[in-house]
Amino acid sequence: MSFLGVEQSLTGRRWVGPGVEIDRASEMMTQQTGLPRSVCQVLARRGVPAMEAKGFLEPKLKELLPDPRDMKDMEAAAARFLQAVQKRQRIAVFADYDVDGGSSAALLLVWLRQMGLEATLYIPDRIDEGYGPNVPAMQELAAAHDLIICVDCGTLSHEPIAAAKGADVIVLDHHLGGETLPDCVAVVNPNRQDESGDLGYFCAAGVVFLMLVEAGRQMREAGAKGPDLMALLDLVALATVADVAPLIGANRALVRQGLKVMAGRKRVGLVALADVSRMDSAPSAYHLGFLLGPRVNAGGRIGKADLGARLLSTDNPHEAAALAERLDELNTERRDIENAVRAAALDQAEDRGLEAPLVWAAGEGWHPGVVGIVASRLKEAANRPAVVIGFDGQEGKGSGRSVSGVDLGASIQRLVAEGLLVKGGGHKMAAGLTVMRDKLEPAMERLTELLAKQGAGQGGPADLKLDGALMPGAAKVDLIEQIEQAGPFGAGAPAPRYALPDLQVRFAKKIGESHLKLSLTDGMGGTVDAICFGAFDSPLGPRLLEHGGARFHFAGRLEVNSWGGRQNPQLRLEDVAEA
Repeated sequence: MSFLGVEQSLTGRRWVGPGVEIDRASEMMTQQTGLPRSVCQVLARRGVPAMEAKGFLEPKLKELLPDPRDMKDMEAAAARFLQAVQKRQRIAVFADYDVDGGSSAALLLVWLRQMGLEATLYIPDRIDEGYGPNVPAMQELAAAHDLIICVDCGTLSHEPIAAAKGADVIVLDHHLGGETLPDCVAVVNPNRQDESGDLGYFCAAGVVFLMLVEAGRQMREAGAKGPDLMALLDLVALATVADVAPLIGANRALVRQGLKVMAGRKRVGLVALADVSRMDSAPSAYHLGFLLGPRVNAGGRIGKADLGARLLSTDNPHEAAALAERLDELNTERRDIENAVRAAALDQAEDRGLEAPLVWAAGEGWHPGVVGIVASRLKEAANRPAVVIGFDGQEGKGSGRSVSGVDLGASIQRLVAEGLLVKGGGHKMAAGLTVMRDKLEPAMERLTELLAKQGAGQGGPADLKLDGALMPGAAKVDLIEQIEQAGPFGAGAPAPRYALPDLQVRFAKKIGESHLKLSLTDGMGGTVDAICFGAFDSPLGPRLLEHGGARFHFAGRLEVNSWGGRQNPQLRLEDVAEA
């Protein structure tokens, strides 16, 4: 049964409210724990029992962090790492060019610097070299180093790792593994095929952090002491949120503690980045995912690949300021490039049809640094797995994003095995690929077939799940702060979403190219501000701007808007229905 009778909103979605069981469980939890009803509603929806509620609200690393030795090869990896430190050997860190790779590299570089060692950082160029280790780079690094540590990559890099003659190699990764592993000292990866998968929710930076925990344990057993690992949690939190790792289990504690570390403003790179991002409140998961993460990513997408990792690892405030400024500029350029590719890809995908199990688009000259973001936009528009490919001559490099319940990474690996792709891999929700032009159509046909077998394409627009209804007068800062106790919110732990029913638009103003700022009223003195990002990329913007005094139901997430030293409640608007 639809919530507020909304069977089809302005974006075509049905609204679904909490079930009777959730209401009953939250009411009982409120009585048993004394916690605010708003918090209990979030916990009940998450399936948290009343007896575990208070522990859930205060996640502790010592209780949630797994034993690093639960992962295969972990002891060997830490032992070889410490041997290199003790013998003052030459260490190189080979990292992916995204936030997870940059944060993973920074964790190692900062830790090693505190031990008196300067490691070499190598991040491949996205266009010239592509993802992961390659033979020339590994040969070059092996000639000048004793140990190469591959972070956020390497699990499928058999040939490049074999080419690293004369150097030992350690892989710290989280991408899906193949049937065999590269021949090296250690491959620590919770998503190896011979792992249980219980820790598969960690991003690469989480795996690197666990390796440093194991290294610290081995040092203590030998009577030595290593750097303070808690001080590194800001980097782990940034990577976890930006890589869209689910905020469950130990990840909740890592992000919660990491945000506290970040609030201390001790890491000069993150301070500089927060300042150019105009962050004017305590860091939250939103800031990591939408302000800091995209800027760190911008270097790898359209600039110099190592800018992000250098920013995160530097201890020089002047270098940090310059790098942050450059990444901010690149992020603006990235947005312009993305908008052009997105418009072309959406037109092409719509012509092909958005109802198929796979939505895809390919174009000559589309920048490989933005195809992943555009694939995310197509996925959101169609509620289908999406792939976007940019061609340079006969070779195309693409990226895909999936929907819940459909394993895209495994299907991409299947296409590689069948010879339809040059290479490819990833995980359930995201994957990268390289395809030759003459294989494009058959590859996409085969991928469509594989995804259809997993149930892709069977539904229309996704239902909008709501946690309840609020009147404007109830949307107060203290309510929002109560709800935040159940955070951090993000992938796998969505922030509660509320409907504000039967309101009128008191004020509406277009902001920038596609956003809309609103003031809403119930006509009886109750008001609330709202912001709708990307409003004019959907039916919401035009309808609300030309509202004609109509009444609407509004749905979205509540947040605190800090501006000019004042804090006000604000609705981050996601959907609207005629009242």
